[in-house]
Amino acid sequence: MEDVDKYMESAPINGNAEMVLRKLDEQHSKYKFMEFNLISKRRRLKVQIPDLEKSVDMIKLLMKQRNSTVDFKTEFLLTEQVFMKASVPPTDKVCLWLGANVMLEYTLDDAMELLNKNIDTAKRNLGFVEHDLDFLRDQFTTTEVNMARVYNWNVKKRQAAKVDS
Repeated sequence: MEDVDKYMESAPINGNAEMVLRKLDEQHSKYKFMEFNLISKRRRLKVQIPDLEKSVDMIKLLMKQRNSTVDFKTEFLLTEQVFMKASVPPTDKVCLWLGANVMLEYTLDDAMELLNKNIDTAKRNLGFVEHDLDFLRDQFTTTEVNMARVYNWNVKKRQAAKVDS
């Protein structure tokens, strides 16, 4: 909104500053809602990526041990902050949680391929979310500046009306 006078004349609300401000405030609220959702998505992705990378590390360890005849000892996360010791026999299969209470068995190679694909997708999605958040920040600034311009335009208009009276 470069020229507020011109905008207010051409506005469908025809110079009603309160209505224009209400419309801009509604737009600002929509941006806030979108920002909240994107921040939540970014937070989930930032947790998901390290979890997937830890799973890849474990698959690599299982791949090294698959031709061995000796079990290897490890610890795994049972619940938050609770680990359990385990003796893992050599294997060529692993079960992965896919979400929604679904677990599937994969070969180590297939599991590695799936996890790497999921990591790439999560990183790409994180980039999209960051880009969208940058765009929203620009929209916030633009909307807030426009609200200030309309408010100031309305104050000047009222002052001019008082002087003319």
